[in-house]
Amino acid sequence: MVECSIIADHKSEERYSKLSLAYSTEEDHLLIEKVIAESTPLCSIKANIYGGAVVGDKRMITIEYHDDCDREGGAVFEKILNALGIKECH
Repeated sequence: MVECSIIADHKSEERYSKLSLAYSTEEDHLLIEKVIAESTPLCSIKANIYGGAVVGDKRMITIEYHDDCDREGGAVFEKILNALGIKECH
């Protein structure tokens, strides 16, 4: 079994949560974009999604939910992680 090359980081506070996904290849980038597009409609709150450079050849896509009183974003993050084959977050 091939290990996932995407690194995930999750942070949350009272009504805020974010999932950051770091990747190196265009193939991973396209996969992440596809999974995000399929998963974010599960939440009634619109996600803030942005990207940028990290270090070296790594880039990152971050999905954030603000005012998520019912913690709907958690289901989105779980679906994303499962679809990408990510077993743990940092």
